[in-house]
Amino acid sequence: MFRPTCLADSARHGRATLDISGRAGGGGGEALPEWDLSDLYAGIEDPKLNADLGHAEAEARALEAEAAGKLADLSGDALAGVIRRYEAVEEILGRVLSFAQLLFAGDATKPEHGRFYQTMQERATDISSHLLFLTLELNRLEDSVLEAKLAESSALAAWRPWLRDLRVFRPHQLSDELEKLLHEKEVTGRSAWNRLFDETIAAMKVRVGEEELTVSSALNKLSDRDRAVREAAAKGVSAAFGERAPLFSLITNTLAKDKEIIDNWRRYPRPGSSRNRANMVEDEVVDALVSAVRASYPRLSHRYYAMKARWLGLEKLQHWDRNAPLPQEEDRTIPWSEAKERVFAAYNAFSPELAAIGRRFFDGPWIDVPPRPGKASGAFAHPTVPSVHPYLLLNYHGKSRDVMTLAHELGHGVHQILASKQGYLRSGTPLTLAETASVFGEMLTFRAVLDAETDPTRRRMLLAGKVEDMLNTVVRQIAFYTFESRLHEARRKGELSSEQIGEIWMGVQGESLGPAFEFTPDYNVYWAYVPHFVHTPFYVYAYAFGDCLVNALYSVYQSGEVPDFQEKYLDLLRAGGTLRHKELLAPFGLDASDPGFWNKGLDVIDGFITELEQPAPAGAA
Repeated sequence: MFRPTCLADSARHGRATLDISGRAGGGGGEALPEWDLSDLYAGIEDPKLNADLGHAEAEARALEAEAAGKLADLSGDALAGVIRRYEAVEEILGRVLSFAQLLFAGDATKPEHGRFYQTMQERATDISSHLLFLTLELNRLEDSVLEAKLAESSALAAWRPWLRDLRVFRPHQLSDELEKLLHEKEVTGRSAWNRLFDETIAAMKVRVGEEELTVSSALNKLSDRDRAVREAAAKGVSAAFGERAPLFSLITNTLAKDKEIIDNWRRYPRPGSSRNRANMVEDEVVDALVSAVRASYPRLSHRYYAMKARWLGLEKLQHWDRNAPLPQEEDRTIPWSEAKERVFAAYNAFSPELAAIGRRFFDGPWIDVPPRPGKASGAFAHPTVPSVHPYLLLNYHGKSRDVMTLAHELGHGVHQILASKQGYLRSGTPLTLAETASVFGEMLTFRAVLDAETDPTRRRMLLAGKVEDMLNTVVRQIAFYTFESRLHEARRKGELSSEQIGEIWMGVQGESLGPAFEFTPDYNVYWAYVPHFVHTPFYVYAYAFGDCLVNALYSVYQSGEVPDFQEKYLDLLRAGGTLRHKELLAPFGLDASDPGFWNKGLDVIDGFITELEQPAPAGAA
């Protein structure tokens, strides 16, 4: 079902998985690859683009004229034919919006990119308004009527997973007129605020010493070995976002109120429920994850950062010390060529088929790697449409964490290619499962590097780096989720000042990171740079979900207890959105609804920290 989306949204059109795990985002002086979007369209003026839009509009209007109000009377085969035609139009719109989004992500400071992106969203919204009847009517069909049609038609039965997921939203569906109004107003509502946020971030300059840097480059300085540089970068980020705090507060307040209004109309029980429905996961499963992680703060983040403070010789850590390199940590720049070979070798050792798919991203111009002004910060994988291929965006600075980010985003890309066989409507994976391949790719790469390392000190530093990444992925993301939950609840009582938002942020950070930290007051604006709070509210727990899930999954792989693990894993990725988490994990003997499941994943992090607590070799931190 079409809806305009932003760069971080995982809805069908233009879904991109954006990384905000806290990693710094070229390396080695070599040329870094940039993507070529011509596999989508040759450019803004490409005649094929207008021809595709024209065809999509004509077909959407024809479908509406032929089928609107008649779905209940169609045979199963005829209904399957209507859905196939619907999917074809949706894929055209997905292709157009993918191109517009990627162009905008490559340089949001060019006015023509912003205008084109907005124009394409408006055009796609107009066209898809003629298709809105299909999903609304399908959800109005009684279960018995739909089941009878599915039973009589194998062609329609193939759409059962998509119909199943569509009908999750049946209790929250409004009247046709309201649904159409909300659909058409999206381009002047949430999407417009998203664009304002993106263009503001892209145009920002952060002063660090004598330099003026992009937000991405300034955040990268927070992992510099020199503490004075880290502090200067932190103060520069605080100043830049502090100057714009009223704007970011307005965006946040407006979107939170907008969400409250929609949630109330749709009768969602709480702010996170709509995201959980979209993720095809029960509120109770998310609650169990959040509770398990928050209960583990003392044994994980509090414990680790107390160690880190000792290693750095500091009584207290400041927020700019969170990602500081450790004293014995390797400080060299990792060339891009070495980074991609590390990742490829790790993938190949696990599965040559997985590696062969991954190699296509390196061989084709499907990755945009160098940091540059105007480019989207962070990293993401964008699946575009099954008839083309995914694209990856990175901001590569040559650090070890950047290698892990490459492994992460490549996992997304491989997953998207494997799932594309399901077709446009059935290939989309809920966010909770979308992180499986990415985090598994990281784990493969980390384990390969760790197992090959024979020097005890370097091995210790690798392990510490992995713990920090896992804390960023699990603890930090659940803290983000807690922040969002508290912010949205507080917003229901009235508009929040930037100071009030900052108080919520500081409280959550202190709770999650622990007594080893002493936060300076200017840290209270750091909530403003997190794009997921704007683009995809309550997305962030998916990172923790994925990390804990993969920790449990990798433990099964290491144990050797599941025969043909690699093939079963590839089948999991190939399934796309056709199976739910219970069905996907069953072949591995795992169940995310089991209250003890999450602790299995958290125990892996705990075990790494325990290993780091053992006496260090001579000369190590």
